[in-house]
Amino acid sequence: MMKSLQSWPEPVTRVQSLAASGIRAIPERYIKSPSQRPLLNNDAQEVNVPVIDFQNLFSSDRGLCEEALRCVHNACREWGFFQVVNHGVNHELMKRTCEVWHEFFNLPLEVKQEYANTPATYEGYGSRVGVEKGASLDWSDYFFLHFMPLSLINKNKWPAIPASCRELVDEYGSEVVRLCGKLMKVFSMNLGLEEDSLLNAFGGEENVGACLRANYYPKCPQPDLTLGLSPHSDPGGMTILLPDENVAGLQVRRKGSWLTVKPIPNAFIINIGDQIQVLSNAIYQSVEHRVIVNSNKDRVSLALFYNPKSDLLLEPCKELLTKDQPALYKPMTYDEYRLTIRTKGPCGKKQVESLKSPGQCN
Repeated sequence: MMKSLQSWPEPVTRVQSLAASGIRAIPERYIKSPSQRPLLNNDAQEVNVPVIDFQNLFSSDRGLCEEALRCVHNACREWGFFQVVNHGVNHELMKRTCEVWHEFFNLPLEVKQEYANTPATYEGYGSRVGVEKGASLDWSDYFFLHFMPLSLINKNKWPAIPASCRELVDEYGSEVVRLCGKLMKVFSMNLGLEEDSLLNAFGGEENVGACLRANYYPKCPQPDLTLGLSPHSDPGGMTILLPDENVAGLQVRRKGSWLTVKPIPNAFIINIGDQIQVLSNAIYQSVEHRVIVNSNKDRVSLALFYNPKSDLLLEPCKELLTKDQPALYKPMTYDEYRLTIRTKGPCGKKQVESLKSPGQCN
């Protein structure tokens, strides 16, 4: 299995180059089956997922704080997604970091190719997820880099051009990771655990993983036939997404329908990943989501993934288990878990459901 992760099974095509070539019909590899295609005219209903004023969580006004905690708890149980405002991350830093990635993706192809990635770590400039030959492909390029733990950081693999990129990524990553740490405490408290319980289950502050994926979704001549990113739940702990606030693209699956998330200026979109679903014994749920593309505008978004230490066994927190609520999931390391998406690509929520212990499957 690991040998198959050393190289891509076929030559990689950059979607941005395809889009810039002036094609009017997308190649067959990008055309989704009819059941997966976005019905852009019919199911593009925009929704506001729950919005949390983050500063209220730490207010000296007890009523305000308790109401904000309740809102987060309900969002994690019922949606798996929410937006946060007044989160403490500098708005100008958010804007400049997005702009620098726009600049990177608009560099000549030969400059970006110096950072071309392999499926061994996915670190660098890429255009696909999964190594199955002939697999369906998504209409996007990306740049993936490790931010934590410190032992995995190699800034030589981060873009040297634009000149400000490395410094901005470093500052942005630090601020967003700090936000993740605060959210982990909120999740722990809402679950009735000690405030450091989830962070400790992830390996503690020095051992957690954090990765940044800068997504580039080029204009597409046939957006009704393809997706920027196929349906999936995020395999890690949680994701902090900085969307393009001018071009909606993220869709969440709710009660069988795909709903387009309407971004709020200067807000982050937070979503629960599979590992928090496992640790909470499904009190909190990761949610299937996907990305649509459009024919008018390119789009950049930044996803920071906050993950457990890769070689720790993860299983439902003992404090949440009772005779009537036994563990739903069998223990597994994050290294083992993410191998599936790295080999097969996005696959809805099949993977986390496959973890269920015998006798717990529906």
